[in-house]
Amino acid sequence: MLTAPTEAQETTAKELPGISRTKPESGPFVTLLDGKGGYMVPYTESLERTNIKFEMIPVPGGSVEIGSPASEVGHSEDEGPQFNVQLEPFWMAKTELTWAEYQTFMRCYRVFKDLSSSGIRQVTESNGVDAVTVPTPLYDPSHTYEHGDDPQQPAVTMTQYAAKQYTKWLSGLTGVQYRLPTEAEWEYAARAGSKSAYCFGDKVEELDKYAIYSENAGMGSAKVGSKAPNAFGLHDMHGNVWEWTIDQFSSKGFGDLGGKSFAGLAGTHWPTEADSRCVRGGGWQDSAERVRSAVRMGSVDEDWKIEDPNVPLSPWWYTSDPARMVGMRLVRSATPLSKEMLTKFWEIDVETIREDVNARLTEGRGAQGISVPELVKEFQRKK
Repeated sequence: MLTAPTEAQETTAKELPGISRTKPESGPFVTLLDGKGGYMVPYTESLERTNIKFEMIPVPGGSVEIGSPASEVGHSEDEGPQFNVQLEPFWMAKTELTWAEYQTFMRCYRVFKDLSSSGIRQVTESNGVDAVTVPTPLYDPSHTYEHGDDPQQPAVTMTQYAAKQYTKWLSGLTGVQYRLPTEAEWEYAARAGSKSAYCFGDKVEELDKYAIYSENAGMGSAKVGSKAPNAFGLHDMHGNVWEWTIDQFSSKGFGDLGGKSFAGLAGTHWPTEADSRCVRGGGWQDSAERVRSAVRMGSVDEDWKIEDPNVPLSPWWYTSDPARMVGMRLVRSATPLSKEMLTKFWEIDVETIREDVNARLTEGRGAQGISVPELVKEFQRKK
C-alpha cells in the first residue's frame, strides 16, 4: 500500500498525466489508497514539435522473486540466489524507446550549442545541478544504423549514462519524473505475475508469439510492439533489444541478497563502478534461453567501445556488439521521488565517468544545457 501523498504531491498528481480521480469503467488501472488517491491509468505523452510520442502503462504493486531457480532450463549463476522484493505501483513504457524519440534528444546537441552561443539559458554554477549533457553526433552512423534506424525501431548503443541523461532531459521538458527501471522493477514487469521462464509459461514453442529472437528475427530488431504484450500490457520484454536498468551487475549473481526480502528501492544494487551496468531481456540475436525473464548481462565498456576512435572514449555511445542490441525503456514512480533519489537515477555516479564527460565538454565535443518546457519551441526551428 502506498503511503499517503503530501499536499504538494496531491496537487502535482492532479496536474500530471496518468491519474484519474474517478474509477475507469474499462481498461487497465491501478487503485491508489483505496481510491482516495485516485486511479493510475494508461496515458500517452506526446511533445508538440518533436517526434516524441509514447504510451505509459500502469503496473500494479506486488511481490516478486528476482532471479531463477537452479532447476530452470538455461539458468546461469548470475541469476541467483533468488530474493524477494515488494514493489509499489509504477508506470512503464508500453514499448522500448524508439529512434524517433531518441533522435529528438540527439538533435538537442545543436540546439544547446546554438542557445549557448546566443547566451540563452547558459549553464552556470547556480543552475548546473539542473543541466543535462546530450550525445555528440554519431562518429559512423552507417555502423550504428547497420541493422536499421526506422523511426519505430528501438534506439540502441547509448551508454547507461546517456540513457540516464535522456530520462532527465525528458523529465525537464514534460515536468514528469521519468527514469530507468531498477532490476527488480524490470523483472517484475517482465514476469507480469508469472513464475515461469517466460511471461506465458515454460513452453518455448509459444515464444514466437511474444518475442523477437534468433529463431524469428530478420537482419535487425523489429519495430516496437510487433509481438503480443504480456499480462501487464507491455511489449518486447522478451527479446528485440536488451534494456538498461539502473543496477550494477555481478557475474557472481545476487550474493548476500539471496533469501532476503526488500521493499521498494531497498534491494537496488546502486552502481559503484563504471563497468558492468545491468541490461535485461535479451535481444534479436539471442537464443530462446537468453530471452527468459531472469536473464541478465553486464556492460563491458572496453569491449563495447572497441571500435571507438575517440580519446577519451565516448561517455554517450557504444560502438561494438552486443551494444548494437542494447536499448532502454522508461519508468515513472506512482509516488514522486525525492530530489536525492532522482539524483541516483539521473546523475553521474563514479568519478571516471565524470572525468570523461568533462574532458569531452572542455574539448567542445559535447553539449550541455538546461531542459525546460520552453526548449520544445527550439525543435520547430531545427527541423
